[in-house]
Amino acid sequence: MDNLSARKSVGICETQPVTSEGLKCLISKTPDLMFLRGVDSLVAGADLIRNLHPSVMVVDKSFGAQSVLQLLHEVRLNLSTTGIVVWGPSITEPEALRLLQTGVRGIVRKTATTDMLLACIRAVAAGSNWMEDTLFRDHSPLDRYPRSELTVREQQVLELVEQGLKNKEIARELGIRPGTVKIHLKHIFEKTGVRGRYGLALSVLKEKGALELVAAED
Repeated sequence: MDNLSARKSVGICETQPVTSEGLKCLISKTPDLMFLRGVDSLVAGADLIRNLHPSVMVVDKSFGAQSVLQLLHEVRLNLSTTGIVVWGPSITEPEALRLLQTGVRGIVRKTATTDMLLACIRAVAAGSNWMEDTLFRDHSPLDRYPRSELTVREQQVLELVEQGLKNKEIARELGIRPGTVKIHLKHIFEKTGVRGRYGLALSVLKEKGALELVAAED
């Protein structure tokens, strides 16, 4: 296989032309990546994915969460293998979890270094899910206590949290009271050292090998 055919193709869907041009230059100078095209709307982004099948598509979060989710629906509808990377000036834990649960494969902030962005693109092109660990409010790993330290009920609650269910939904699913769910979550937080439910869900994805969390560079 020659170097050209081994390169991973990258498309860009970005609201700011200057930023798009900067990404184009960065990707074009990277030997293992190939810049395909830059577009300035999600409609054009969907067309690019449908017609050119890039390995990775970098999408600006500024288009709006619902619009980005619609693009993901379009990707799934066309059975595309394109990995979507969402980047933006700020991304919250709830947003990160929702994006991952709906099919986004990479999440990176616009304040990341070029090396971090390229690492994200490469990981997604290789089939992995990737995210900066600084998106957590609490960076504590889930392996502070092994899962065996959790009770059966706590493990059930943890699995449902990972799926994005809220306390009332977890209570209904398990046939217990919402207040009891809160007690179980308190115990899980104490045992794992993770403080937020979204951080907990993201940590579980990491533990399962479904998410690569990378420490930001100094």
